[in-house]
This record gives sequence, structure tokens and C-alpha cells, in this order.
Amino acid sequence: MNKDLIERLKLNFETEFKTKPILTFAPGRINLIGGHTDYNDGFVFPAAIDKGIVAAIQESNTNISSLIAIDVNERHEFLLNDISPINNGGWKNYVLGIVSEIQKTGRTIKPFNLIFGGDIPRGSGLSSSAALENSVVFGLNELFQLGLSKKEMIFISQKAEHSFAGVQCGIMDQYASMFGKKHTAILLDCENMEASIVNIDLGDHEILIINTEVKHSLAESEYNERRATCEFVVSQLGINSLRSASNDGLLLIKDKISEADYKKARYVVEENNRVIQAFNAIKNNDLEQLGKLLFASHKGLKQQYNVSCNELDFLVDYAKKSSEVIGARMMGGGFGGCAINIIKKKFLEPYINDVAKAYAQKFNIDCSFYTVNLSDGTRIIKPI
Repeated sequence: MNKDLIERLKLNFETEFKTKPILTFAPGRINLIGGHTDYNDGFVFPAAIDKGIVAAIQESNTNISSLIAIDVNERHEFLLNDISPINNGGWKNYVLGIVSEIQKTGRTIKPFNLIFGGDIPRGSGLSSSAALENSVVFGLNELFQLGLSKKEMIFISQKAEHSFAGVQCGIMDQYASMFGKKHTAILLDCENMEASIVNIDLGDHEILIINTEVKHSLAESEYNERRATCEFVVSQLGINSLRSASNDGLLLIKDKISEADYKKARYVVEENNRVIQAFNAIKNNDLEQLGKLLFASHKGLKQQYNVSCNELDFLVDYAKKSSEVIGARMMGGGFGGCAINIIKKKFLEPYINDVAKAYAQKFNIDCSFYTVNLSDGTRIIKPI
């Protein structure tokens, strides 16, 4: 957690609104494996990280609610009885969606002021949107004593993303950000919300996130299209979700769906199996097997689900050729964002230098690098 960021937000809030705020922190997340399985009621394997969103929030002394995004120096004001999505509203829609979804539960909130900022790289696939949603709903729950449980809060966050941001996301990002525990990852069953926690001990390896620094315009529309494809295949199978599908079952309807849709559905079935195998590999401290599963996951995302891009493929191929990296895959929705790598600590710096040089030469842009620690989930920050 970034102490300088916390202090800066606190001071800015007190200067702007002449009162002391409640401070919340909601982490971003990595997903070790399990891409696009969450909205198919499948398995995912995320962990909260030590980068996230800090929100400073307090009741307003007027009937106007004010929102300030300190990182981009933007401000928005609104009335609680006049809330609707804003065209190209970006971060504003995540916050407004939270307020709207809270009101739909019948709970009453009063006008409030909010300043937020973070250290999650935007567009990185580390889920800054879920972190923002969770930081706001958690802060409003505390401020107005709404009595929401953590589980109720994550569904409010998810609905805000659906109704105001237009992204039909699954529950993984919000869950990991809310319920994460230090030094652990979560095997989450998205069908029944059952979670198994496992300690992560990478020994002489660590997690390296490489940001492609690209976000192709296809990302959001293609994400929603993938979800629609999965729902279509489910309707042909006559089941509730691809969680219940099998490769044998898909073969029985192969003549009723396109080859592209068959490949996407088969990827989901196979990825669910890989998640379970990865969980067992971590429990057995079999990092070599974990690495193989990460590479296999990326291959499926690239060749079957078609959500990768040249920049991500370059980073994963580079990792595959290196003896220092035991596994890598694209992470997030795709079409840009980050690749996650598990790398030997002692080779970290030379590997970063080599990748940076090769990537810049290939794409004429610079990628960026982050090492992350696994963090506790969304919480109130005690005053500094």
C-alpha cells in the first residue's frame, strides 16, 4: 500500500472539503490462470496485490456530491436523485453505478464528497475498475452504516460495471479485490462462490508483470461478444453454463455451431481443467507444472479464444525461449494489457533489460515492468 498516495489524498481532501475523510484501500488483482472462465460459472485462481485504489470519502454539507479523480485531475458533481450513465464517462460511470446500485437495494445514502487515486497502471489488466468500485462501495458502507456484507458489496460492484460501464464482467475481479489475503491465492468456484485459499510460496521465483502499454480498441466489444458466444453454445447444449460442458458434449453439437464458436467453448472447458491442475500444482509445490499450465493457457487464449494480440504473444514467446521464466500467459480481457511471468529472482534485472530492448525494437514502443506482492483485500485505512 502506497503511504505517499494515502497522505496526498488525505491532505487534498482536508484542503478541498475542510473535514477529515474515511480512507479505504481496494487492491488490484492478478489472475494466475483462468482467463474468461468466471462469466462461464467456472474456476479462476486470482490473488489481490499490493497496488490498488485509495479513496477518501466523507459526507457533504450541501446537496451536491463531488467526485475528484486526483490522478487525471478530473472532477464531477451530481445529485443523488439524478443519476444515469455518462457517454464516454470513464471512471465517473463506475462511481455513479455504485451509488445507483446501492439505492436500488432500498438503502439511503446522503450527498458525499470523494477523492480517489491509485498506483495500478491504467489499461494493464490488473483490474483498476473493480478496485475503484470496491473502494467506493466499502467507503459508503462504512460512512453511512449501510450494513452491507462483503459479498453483497462485490455484487453491487459487478452490477455497477454491467449497468453503467457496459462491460458484462464476471465476479472474479471484485471477489479477489475484496477477499484477498496476504501471501495467498484464491481458487474461486464462480458457480457457487465457494473459495479455497492456498499459500503461495514461489521460493527463488517471483511474479513479474509486463505491461504491453497497448489497449486495442476491440477490447470491450470483443469481451461482450465472447460472452454472447458462450451463452449461444450453452443454449445449444441445453445446460446452464459452460461450467457443465465437456469436450464429448461439445462434439455432439459441433454441426450446429461454427468452428470458431466450437473452439471458444472447448477452450473454456479445457481452461477450467487447467485451473484445478494449477491449484494442485501450487499445493504440491510443483512450480514446473504450474509454468507449463500457464503457457498452455496462453496458447488456448491465442489460438482458440482469440483474445490475444501480437504484443502479448511476443512477450509470452520471449518467456518460453528463456530458461529463467518457468511460465507466462496473457492476463485480463485481452487485446493488450499485461503478461504475467514467473521468473527466477536472480535473473530479474537482466531479463527485464533484454525484454525491454527486444520489445522496443519490435514494436517501437516501451513496455513497463512491475513486481507485485500478494495483499490483503479491501479495507479501511487507519489514519496516518
